[in-house]
Amino acid sequence: MSVAETSGGVVLRRALRRQRGRVLLGIALLCTHQATEALVPVAIGVVIDRAVATGDVRALLLSLAGLAALFTVLAFAYRTGARMAYAAVEHEAHATRVEIARSALDPRGHSSGMRDGELLSVTASDAELSALVVRVAGLTAAAFTAIVVAAVALLVVDVPLGLGVLLGVPLLVVALQRMAPLLTRRSTSQQEALAATTALAVDLVTGLRVLRGIGAQDHAARRYAGASRHALDVTLRAATTKGLHLGLTTMVNGLFLATVAGVAGWLALQGRLTIGELVAVVGLAQFIAEPVQTLGYCVQLFAMARASAGRVARVLGAAPVLAPGDAGPPAPTPSRLTLDGVGHAGLENVSLHVRAGEILGVLAYDPSDAEALVAVLAGRVPQPDRRGTLYVDGVPAEELHIDALRAVVLVEQHDVALFEGTLRANLSAGAQVDDTVLRAAVRAAAAEDVLAAHPHGFDRQLTERGANLSGGQRQRIGLARALVADPPVLVLHNPTTAVDAVTEGLLAEGLASARGADTHGTVLITTSPALLRVTHRVVVLDRGRVIAEGPHEQLLASDARYREEILR
Repeated sequence: MSVAETSGGVVLRRALRRQRGRVLLGIALLCTHQATEALVPVAIGVVIDRAVATGDVRALLLSLAGLAALFTVLAFAYRTGARMAYAAVEHEAHATRVEIARSALDPRGHSSGMRDGELLSVTASDAELSALVVRVAGLTAAAFTAIVVAAVALLVVDVPLGLGVLLGVPLLVVALQRMAPLLTRRSTSQQEALAATTALAVDLVTGLRVLRGIGAQDHAARRYAGASRHALDVTLRAATTKGLHLGLTTMVNGLFLATVAGVAGWLALQGRLTIGELVAVVGLAQFIAEPVQTLGYCVQLFAMARASAGRVARVLGAAPVLAPGDAGPPAPTPSRLTLDGVGHAGLENVSLHVRAGEILGVLAYDPSDAEALVAVLAGRVPQPDRRGTLYVDGVPAEELHIDALRAVVLVEQHDVALFEGTLRANLSAGAQVDDTVLRAAVRAAAAEDVLAAHPHGFDRQLTERGANLSGGQRQRIGLARALVADPPVLVLHNPTTAVDAVTEGLLAEGLASARGADTHGTVLITTSPALLRVTHRVVVLDRGRVIAEGPHEQLLASDARYREEILR
């Protein structure tokens, strides 16, 4: 879906187009079911007049055989048609979920403005609800078919009755449709409130340890309770509107049925209708209640589908944050990574370079400067939001395809993301990697205790986000995963904040050994003296500018502030 196609209507029309085979077959079968069901009271009326009233046994047997055939077609058509309709809904919901996941995981980022929890709600709920439009199409067509067949049958029996139905039903549908905008608004508000509550729940669960550490869990619980109460209020308002719509549909339907039946009874008393025709008319009038009720239900379904389709369109139509080029991976150069006069957030005219075979340390006195530098090196900052140029092997980063950039530069974030699955799967990131390579990386990251602590070793199961590991273990496994990837340029941001001093020293030595190849470039953004000690050079940032540069030991001896910063 292109960025310009952001409306919910586009999502709904595309769903119908994408599932047109199942939708058309389902419509044909459901229309057949409703047509045959509408003929049931007609057939019964014919049986009464032609067989029961006349006492003709042969006609009665033929009539019963005809009824059996009618019910066989009726049952088969409904069973197969409903199956096709539900299959269309599920296939479309699946396709939409895949598209939303692809958009959310796009390495270029997305500008929908939704938090992770909201994206989860759109994927889990709105994708399913927006797909209901294909069911609405089938139900609506079937309901109109039933009404048309019933009206034609009534025209054959009595023209005024048939005309009354043909004119009355459209008026009922138009009247019921008047509540559709209100239903859509209430459904939209309900989905937004539920999504916001889900997003808040995800945020709170993710930061639960931090909340407990600062004693803020009670405040967080009250905040969530407030959000949940708002979602409940909005949901109740939506349910009230739907209930009112359903009640009006039922009441109007009942009045219409009573009117048709009353007129038919009066015509029978006047001798204008036979007993069989009276039974057929009353049966048709009672039957018409079902399709009219279905049309009212379709109004509700379509309102929910349209509201959810708007939220789906917001994700699928969001423009990528980044606009990378299409160049492939550049040839290695002596200068693997260069920043030339880069400015972003608090950074001002920052220039630095990482040579092949070099480990460069970066010490930022302000943590926000370190965050800004990581964002630039990770390629997460679009060109309009930064100044200067980032060169990767001599090529401006914005000219490279996103995959080419990721193939050269790997940024391991401070907040390590581990996934549910085995330790092996987390370390290899889905690739086929020999255990020897995995063990070497684990050893370099000083994470051998993670293997030794569990009898299954690399087959040890990790829970979601690696919650069954300590913070230090997660950091070291994340570092080991980065070493297994063996990127040409590796950027690490505070990779040892959760480990003790002894482990940090072992990790620093292992890292220096693992990244010692002549073609590798490594950037350590850290305040750790153990890590800075194994670097070749250190660049010091203060208030967004480079204020010092040199070997760690030299800066330690000559710069009092540098010494105070790393030794405190």
